[in-house]
Amino acid sequence: MGVELPAALRAALDRELEGVSRRGLAERAARTSAAYRSGQGSAGVVRGLEDALAYALARLPATYAACATVFAEAARMAPGFAPRTLLDAGSGPAAASWAALEAWPRVEHITWLDESPPFLDLAGRLASDAPAPLRASDRRRADLAAPGAGWPHADLVAASYALAEIPPARQAEVVASLWAACDGVLALVEPGTPAGFARLLAARQALIAAGADILAPCPHARDCPLAAPDWCHFSVRLPRSRDHRLAKGAEAPFEDEKFAYLIAARPGLAATARAPRVLGHPRAGKPGIDLRLCGSQGLEARHVPRRDKPGHAAARRLGWGDVFEG
Repeated sequence: MGVELPAALRAALDRELEGVSRRGLAERAARTSAAYRSGQGSAGVVRGLEDALAYALARLPATYAACATVFAEAARMAPGFAPRTLLDAGSGPAAASWAALEAWPRVEHITWLDESPPFLDLAGRLASDAPAPLRASDRRRADLAAPGAGWPHADLVAASYALAEIPPARQAEVVASLWAACDGVLALVEPGTPAGFARLLAARQALIAAGADILAPCPHARDCPLAAPDWCHFSVRLPRSRDHRLAKGAEAPFEDEKFAYLIAARPGLAATARAPRVLGHPRAGKPGIDLRLCGSQGLEARHVPRRDKPGHAAARRLGWGDVFEG
């Protein structure tokens, strides 16, 4: 059910949890989440390995699931893109790096940038039995809010749930530095909140102005047609382990992670033709299926009648975030 952690990462996380109080981790996870929601960054929140482990237990599965979904879309949109190098900016416990290696197994060299030594330490421990590029990752302590100091170029640059920790006045500069380091594809992932969407909308405008091609989720380079209180976001379902449920103080065996994202590419990268994208859940009724789409000209409402058997069968398989080929 949903997007699961790779077996090697799941096993590594279980090893780190051996002998550790689950109640203590749950308390740390709750404090960490509250601190993040109040606007604190990793440097002030994650002060030791146990804080990093509590965060990973609570957030690593969802971060991985969102990144895996975004990278799968990047691979679909640019089927010839085969990155050999990855820059994981604001890497935390490196969920994005694991997801990238699943999507593009030919990645050979990975650089982690993070301000938090405990995160870099935990990421290395979790990668102790991982594929070689993760084990041999270049781990650099770096404050993304002071960008550009020796960041290496990479075919794929990813920043997942990182812009949220950057002061608003510095976010444009960080996006510019990420783009400057990118030789192929830049993937930004943020919480699926109005604030997360606003950060990505600003990044989108800046990247288009800088000459980037937007691969997804937008099927166009026009102004975003959505207006408040609406915002563009998506959802991915992931299973919760027993420890994950304890850390989250939850009982449901699954979680629906809401996220927003942006995939930008250097001009000239071969890409699949854009198609309208489904916004929200399709609505099925007796007459047919109603879809809300973002298309080349903006927002569209599409009704696929039941009498259109091939079209209706195809529409029944569509979910939130999928492209509509009809």
